[in-house]
Amino acid sequence: MKWSIFLETDFWIDLGISVGVFLLFLIFRKLFAKYIFSLLLRVAKKTPTELLTNIFIAFEKPIRWAFLFVGVYVSAKYFPHFNEKNEFFKHIMEASVIIFLGWGLYNLSATSSAFFTRMKGRYKLDADDVLVPFFSKSLRFIIVALGFSMVASVFGYNVGGFVAGLGLGGVAIAFAAKDALAHLLGGFVIITEKPFKIGDWILTPEVEGTVEDISFRSTKIRTFAQAVVTMPNATLANGPITNWSQMGKRQISYNFTVPPDTSKDKLQRIVSEIEMYLKTNDEVHPETILVKFDHFNELGYSIMVYLFTKTTVWSDYLQVKEELNLKIVELLEREGTTIALPSSRVYVDQDSELVRSHE
Repeated sequence: MKWSIFLETDFWIDLGISVGVFLLFLIFRKLFAKYIFSLLLRVAKKTPTELLTNIFIAFEKPIRWAFLFVGVYVSAKYFPHFNEKNEFFKHIMEASVIIFLGWGLYNLSATSSAFFTRMKGRYKLDADDVLVPFFSKSLRFIIVALGFSMVASVFGYNVGGFVAGLGLGGVAIAFAAKDALAHLLGGFVIITEKPFKIGDWILTPEVEGTVEDISFRSTKIRTFAQAVVTMPNATLANGPITNWSQMGKRQISYNFTVPPDTSKDKLQRIVSEIEMYLKTNDEVHPETILVKFDHFNELGYSIMVYLFTKTTVWSDYLQVKEELNLKIVELLEREGTTIALPSSRVYVDQDSELVRSHE
């Protein structure tokens, strides 16, 4: 390049036109963002569905950047001593179109979660809160993969050979990532078999708490100490899981003992009154109510109480249990007896050497 070209009038005229065209597209970009897009968005919001609104919002930023690239492409025609037909420049322009289109579709796929949720509610589909985000993430992954392969093809890379290379190295990759694959398979088992869902209270050999999030690799569980534990799905899928939230009712079972000097009539009245109280309690499940004189022990007569509460909520369950315990105490006081507790008696031999020494 000769320095004399900078002294030529045509050079500065072409440069000025090129810069002016680019600045003009910058102004168009500002106008689009401030006026045209706002107008289109107001019109879209008046439509009966949200599809058009979601499309405009998803493609807002890609279109803004597209104005810049179109400005670069048009201004390049007037830029002095620049060949706009250069293959690399053409590839960049073509790749930018694919990137902007993929960017908009990627943003649009984020609204697919809301779309799947509405479809689930409208058609009563059997899809929980884990599968719906999974569909959205899968759609995004497909868009990114297709966009990457198309951009690579524009620059002349053999995508088929790249995929074949991945196939040849698949064994090595699988061996290196066997733990990650195990977690993915565990997540697939959890999502398909649904031993629990988000919001359930579960118990595993490692942790107990409420499920907050489920992904294909791990599950987040908030413990009762308000700590969040991230459990690998392979560990969860291979161990026993107790789902307390799926209980239809909750068990109360214990024995208490009355003293051996309690008469037969008192014992029968205590058993029958406890049973009557449980049968008339609206919080107690009526199917299984057992109050029986169970067995003898070293403290006296053991009475078994066995029932189920209708509620499975921990606080409500404890309330029902507390009211039952207070009722039993009231009945025992009314009958003039109490619960037999282990006690000790000390007998002192008056003829012992200790007594004699005091004498």
